[in-house]
Amino acid sequence: MVFMALVYFPEFRLGKVLATSFTGTLSERYGEALERIPVPSRLADWLAVNGLAVDSCSQAQLDHARELRESIHAAATAVANQNPLPSSAVQVINDCSTHGRASAILTPEGGREWLLGSASAEDALSVIAADAIGLLAGEREGKISLCASPTCRAAFVDTSRGYTRKWCDMNTCGNREKRARFLANKRKKSSLAD
Repeated sequence: MVFMALVYFPEFRLGKVLATSFTGTLSERYGEALERIPVPSRLADWLAVNGLAVDSCSQAQLDHARELRESIHAAATAVANQNPLPSSAVQVINDCSTHGRASAILTPEGGREWLLGSASAEDALSVIAADAIGLLAGEREGKISLCASPTCRAAFVDTSRGYTRKWCDMNTCGNREKRARFLANKRKKSSLAD
């Protein structure tokens, strides 16, 4: 009898912006980091969920994807902090964008989809890099911000009125921070009552 071990992979955190969703494949960067694409097959899964299906991914392609992810995060962090873009991050993003073969196509509903030149991870990563370029160049509505959670600091696009959004995701970081404040206030009230 053969037993197969079940492997748990954390859920993907998906957003409306491809580039920042991709940077979200590493959560809690400044706490207990959670890698959401720990193996090449999970990169292929993430790409498929985002309309960029590929045949397969190798470890080298996963390493390249992580390099792109960290470069996008570094550049988005610089933009959010109004600092110059790191030249190494710009180089990785540009190289990735130009080394793939993908085309934007208009859907019958008036949306945009990407047509990959091949089912390779390089073509899919070039789409993510191109999306990051548009985002970092200010071609999107909204402002690049960083999550207020000190353990997260994920980049996101704030489209709220007045650009006052604090959390990358209200269902995760926002709720966790609100809960921590609630429990701290409860402890404070309890200690005052004693």
